[in-house]
Amino acid sequence: MTKSESLIYLINSLTKAEKKSISSSMINSTSNFENLYHIILKKKNATADSVRKEYDTVCKGTSFETSVIYLHNFLLNSILDLRKNQDLNFLLFDNISKARILFEKSLYNECFKLLKKTKNTALKHENQYAFLLSSRLELDYLLSLNYPDIDENTLLKKQFKLNESLLTIQKTNQLSSLLELLKHRMVYIGNARTELQKNKLNDLVMSEMSIINSFTKENVEIDKLHQLFQANYLIDVGDFKSAQRSFYELNALMEKNKHLWSEPPIYYLFTLEGILDTLRSQRNYEGMAYFVEQLKKLKGSHQYFNLRIQCTIFLYELIPLLDNGDFVSSHNKMKLSAKDLLKNENLLSLSQNAELKLHISLIHFGLGEYKKAQKILNKIIFASRDYTQLPLYRTIRLVNLLILYEMKDFEFIKYESRTLNREIQMAKKSYKIEREIIKFVNKHNLPYLNSKRSKLWSEKEEKFKLISKDIYEKQTLKYFDFLIWIESKIKRVKLSHLLSEKRNANMTRS
Repeated sequence: MTKSESLIYLINSLTKAEKKSISSSMINSTSNFENLYHIILKKKNATADSVRKEYDTVCKGTSFETSVIYLHNFLLNSILDLRKNQDLNFLLFDNISKARILFEKSLYNECFKLLKKTKNTALKHENQYAFLLSSRLELDYLLSLNYPDIDENTLLKKQFKLNESLLTIQKTNQLSSLLELLKHRMVYIGNARTELQKNKLNDLVMSEMSIINSFTKENVEIDKLHQLFQANYLIDVGDFKSAQRSFYELNALMEKNKHLWSEPPIYYLFTLEGILDTLRSQRNYEGMAYFVEQLKKLKGSHQYFNLRIQCTIFLYELIPLLDNGDFVSSHNKMKLSAKDLLKNENLLSLSQNAELKLHISLIHFGLGEYKKAQKILNKIIFASRDYTQLPLYRTIRLVNLLILYEMKDFEFIKYESRTLNREIQMAKKSYKIEREIIKFVNKHNLPYLNSKRSKLWSEKEEKFKLISKDIYEKQTLKYFDFLIWIESKIKRVKLSHLLSEKRNANMTRS
């Protein structure tokens, strides 16, 4: 990305508050970089070439590159000034920088007062990094001044608190590392669908337990990471009820300590996403609605973060409609909410972009708009190879097989089936749903007589019931009930009717 492209992206990502602050600081200015700012701001879908062309017309004889560099630095400084009043992290580290300046200017009393204030605020908000830096700076400065009016006990207390902070940071970092490894495995390997995969997680679990048992001091950050790890592990192994309990405990902890939220509050978003994922796996739509409302109250100062929230809200408001086979209402929901998401899809993560495309494709699939469904999925299938590393990619390939079947493209079905079979064999995984789908779509001619179809269904029904109860297969079925689609083809019944029937039956049982 060139500097001018980076500048365009930066301006397009500015919040309303940031734009207002920047505009007010530019009042009465007629500089070239201000002209450049307004050129980019008013241009929709601006490119580096189109901006340069207009700049050369407005600011003849001046350097475009120089204005780009100056404006880029000006915007970053303006945003930084604004953040000091909005974000405690910025304020604390800004105070540490000010304390350095005060010491250099020999204003020692003011320096130590500011460091003390910073340390107290950092401890109150459990910001261990700011406390560590300010404490270390204070001790360094006291040493250079030969410890004025400081007795040994006071010095030892300061050192003890600093060492306590170091230990907390160490434990926090160790837990964060384990959580990151677990999340990475979930994203790129997928949830555990065999006992072997489940056993491979034991090394992380044992390490996490060891860290927690070795740390006795109460700390919200440690508790948060522990609950987050436990909940994600339980999701990974398919124990959704226990995961839900962990997430509820974590949500209560987070709500109780809002003053400790980061900016943006990414860990709280992880919590809500985890709760929604477990509720989705249990088809608990009422519970999902409550936490979707919690998401709607959440907002950060970063565009990518707010877009992630927006996408999560859209998906979890859409899922109950799709699961009920209400594809018409799903389509209406998509028309209302998905336009902005698709417009800014480059700001979404790979996994969320893939999930968004999959669900939009399922809407078109349910409505019988197979070409539209295929067009959406092709944006993932034929896009960057990075998507192929996602566990969701296999589900996307399976949905694509269903689309090809509905379009009667049996030649391509053969090719895709061979590829999938080869991948399954190489991975040494016996995924039951994949095998059932591949077997079914390669049978072009179903029996014509209803009696023979009934016999075919009776052969599959019990097998499908067992697959539906398999904790490892449930993780694929949560995105789309492939088994019901096969049933709809055999019985010559609308997919929407069977999905609605199943949901009503589940509600009656619960």
